[in-house]
Amino acid sequence: MKEKKCPKKKQYLSGKRILPKGITGKESLTELMENSFNAYNGARLKEGCKLFVEKMLKDDVTVGMSLAGALTPAGLGAACIVPLINAGFVDWIVATGANLYHDLHFAFNMPLHVGSHLVDDADLRKNDVVRIYDVLLGYTDCLMATDEILRNIIEQPEFQKEMGTAELHWLIGKYANEWEKKSGHHNISVMAAAYRANVPLYTSSPGDSTIGMNMAGVELKGNKLRINPSIDVNETTSYVLAAKRDGGKSAVVLMGGGSPKNFMLQTEPQIQEVLRIKEVGQDYFFQVTDARPDTGGLSGATPHEAVSWGKVDPNRLPDAVVAYSDVTIALPILTHIALANHKKRKLKELYLKRDEYMKRLVREYFAHNK
Repeated sequence: MKEKKCPKKKQYLSGKRILPKGITGKESLTELMENSFNAYNGARLKEGCKLFVEKMLKDDVTVGMSLAGALTPAGLGAACIVPLINAGFVDWIVATGANLYHDLHFAFNMPLHVGSHLVDDADLRKNDVVRIYDVLLGYTDCLMATDEILRNIIEQPEFQKEMGTAELHWLIGKYANEWEKKSGHHNISVMAAAYRANVPLYTSSPGDSTIGMNMAGVELKGNKLRINPSIDVNETTSYVLAAKRDGGKSAVVLMGGGSPKNFMLQTEPQIQEVLRIKEVGQDYFFQVTDARPDTGGLSGATPHEAVSWGKVDPNRLPDAVVAYSDVTIALPILTHIALANHKKRKLKELYLKRDEYMKRLVREYFAHNK
C-alpha cells in the first residue's frame, strides 16, 4: 500500500511500542509498573511515580503533600505517610483535620478494625461501634477515649496562646511521640513522625474536625488556645517562596482534592496576586483524585486550569500529572516505588525555619509594595 505523506506521523508514533511481557508473578513492583502500566490511568500513575522519584525528590526541591479523604483510618498514615516523612520525601503537609484526629487513635494505641460496608448502621449504633465505610472502631473506647486524652493535652500550659496549626500539631505530636513510646508501637502516627522530623503539619479548616470540636469545647471553660489561620497562610507561602529564591523548585503531591489541595496551591496566588511578588507557579504537580473536572469543583480541577490562576508554571505543564484513582490504591504504590528507587533525602526540617522564612517573606513583600 502506498504510504501517505504525513509529516507528523512518525512523531506521533514515536512512543514505546505496547508489547508487554507476560506477567510471571516474580516481578518487582517497579518492573510490573514499567512493563504493564502502559495506558489510561495506569500510565498516568506510572508517570506520576516517575515524576516524583526522578524530579520531585531532587535535593533542591521542596515537596508539599496534601491529604484529603479518610486516609489515616485506612492505615495509610502508618503504611505510607510515616515512611515518606522518615525518608525525607515530604517537607510539609496540609491535611484535613479528620486525618490528623484519626491518626491519634494509632498514637494512643486505640485499635481500628477491618469491617464491612454491608452492615446495619442502626445496629452498630446500638453496639457502640462507628463506621468509616468498611473501617470499624469503638465509639466509647476509641473515639471518646481519644477525645479525653486530646482535651487533656490541649489544656496544658504550652497551648494557652494564639498559634497556627503547624505549632498546634507539632505540640500535639510531641505527646503523640511519647504515647508511641509507651505503647511500643513505633512509627505508626503521622503526627509523631512529623514532630520528630520537624515536618510542619497544617489543616486548612481547623474547626472542621474533632480536634477543632474539642478545642471549641475546652474554650467554653476558659481555655486560651486560639488558632490564627493567617499564620498558616503566610507560613505555607513562605516555604514556596523560599524554595524558589534559594534557587530550587517547589512541588506538590496532592492525595485527593478538597480544601487541603486548594490550601496548598493557593500559596502561589498569595505570592503573586495578594503580596504582589513576582513569581510564576509550582514547578511540579502530581494529583491522585477520583473527582471529575467538568463539575467545576476544585477537587477535579486540572493543572492546566490552575495555570490560569498562577498556581502552576505554564512552562512546567509536562511535569504536571493527574491520575484518576483511589488514593488507597495509588499511595501505597507511590510509596513503594519511591522507597525502592530513591535514597533517603536529608530532612529539610521546615518547622524550625518558619521564623527565618517569615522574615524573608515580609522583607520581600515590602520590597514589592513601597
